[in-house]
Amino acid sequence: MILDPLYAFVFAGLFSPGPNIILLTASGARFGFRATLPHVLGVAAGVGITSGLTAFGMGALLLAMPTLTLILKIAAVLWILWMAYKLATAAKAKQQIAGDKPWSFGQAVLFQWVNPKVWAIALAASIGYTAGLPPLQEAARLASAFSGINLFVCLFWTFAGSLLAYLLTSDSAWRIFNGFMAALLAASAVMVFL
Repeated sequence: MILDPLYAFVFAGLFSPGPNIILLTASGARFGFRATLPHVLGVAAGVGITSGLTAFGMGALLLAMPTLTLILKIAAVLWILWMAYKLATAAKAKQQIAGDKPWSFGQAVLFQWVNPKVWAIALAASIGYTAGLPPLQEAARLASAFSGINLFVCLFWTFAGSLLAYLLTSDSAWRIFNGFMAALLAASAVMVFL
């Protein structure tokens, strides 16, 4: 049995740090593994939807409409920088402020529409790893590969974050952790224009 090279490409692309990984690791540390599960499931579903639509032709539409692409890029940068600010100014896990909670399933799904890393990997996969199937089957193939692999990637990073919480025993440790994660997230905004 030969493994489809699409799976290795998707795993490598989604496992490396980007906005989803940074947010899930931080959420796992701040809120715990169980509380972050709706966020995890939303990312897996949203990535599958985005990659399926990319394979179905949305990627070609975005490439053909530079103005729409620019609008999405600007929205992505603004949203990522806003999230980095919120993370940098977040209270430590044990002293959460009112209304401070992990992302919902819907918020995580919607974020994938402006997540530059997901779009880049989905576009590359839909161009470089096609199986020559009819468009609907190709879209389903890509969506299932992205969702299935990303679910396990998200579970891994969320669990890793929840384990980090055991090391973050002081206010200064939480400030450093939140500041570091916020800096990584803000730096990921640069990917939008690469």
